[in-house]
Amino acid sequence: MLKHATAAAMAALMLAGTAGAQERTLKMATIAPSLGQAITMATFANIVSDNLDDIAIEVSAGGAATLHMMEVGRRNLDMSMTSPVVYNLMAAGKAMYRNEPDAPKLAENYRLLMWFPYGQYHFAVRADSDIQTLDDIEGATVFLGPQGGGAYNAAKGWIEATTGLVAGEDYEAIKANWQTGFQAFLDGKIDVYTNGCLDPCQQFIQFTETEKLRFIGPADDSGPAVDKWLGKFRFRDTIPAHVYEGQMNDGPVVSFNTAVGIGVRADLDEDTVYRITRAFWDHIDQVTSQAPWAKALDIQFAARKQGRIELHPGAARYYREVGAL
Repeated sequence: MLKHATAAAMAALMLAGTAGAQERTLKMATIAPSLGQAITMATFANIVSDNLDDIAIEVSAGGAATLHMMEVGRRNLDMSMTSPVVYNLMAAGKAMYRNEPDAPKLAENYRLLMWFPYGQYHFAVRADSDIQTLDDIEGATVFLGPQGGGAYNAAKGWIEATTGLVAGEDYEAIKANWQTGFQAFLDGKIDVYTNGCLDPCQQFIQFTETEKLRFIGPADDSGPAVDKWLGKFRFRDTIPAHVYEGQMNDGPVVSFNTAVGIGVRADLDEDTVYRITRAFWDHIDQVTSQAPWAKALDIQFAARKQGRIELHPGAARYYREVGAL
């Protein structure tokens, strides 16, 4: 069923959900359906639902993962996207959670099912832009991601660590969701568009059908400020040249990457989480090998300890069985 699924078809599946006549439906929330991370999560949901007769995962797409995580903690959702950095902030009540006094308590009811790579953060400009590096965005209008979300804070932090430029002071970070941010770039209303994804990304495929673009990085990514900001859970990565037909980079562009994952309610019973974890990894061959995110799925990476978040006992049980722990 999933052998020939396209990104568009997967997005449609996410919006429709997968609930059917099965006895139990679990609710998963993810980010905008056009984004690669959401497609990965929808694929997970569909493989599990296809291979378990008594469980279906219903997916709703849209909104910020930072908010979805709190709803999992409140038991209004069963699963959402997470990351090591964002979970640590939630557990500590910091950054986007500083005005959410119940965030640390909600984090206690949140556990990990699996990690997968987020993808390199792409900072894109039109090919004829005079912005050559991230250091040149002073005074520019920039889409970093939805404000208050993990992607926004990561992109903003990378720029500040590598260039010293501060969002809202040195450049304008527009307020928009994923869809309107991309549309603003298509319409020429902003100078820089940011998206973290595994190449080739659907947004850049679409853009380069009619226009040429260039990815930009910092003039210098070295130094203790950058190393401190990267910390344990982010890492330098590069965007290769010539990935897209209309990409004008002659060489690789330095950026960064991180892990994201599927989080689950801590109080969801162990057997259920074990069975859905097993259903996915035991049927991973149902994912098309043509999908770039599929090639990046790795069970050792999925079970790796990253940050304060702990594996759900049901997931940990499966990973121990297969030798990933």
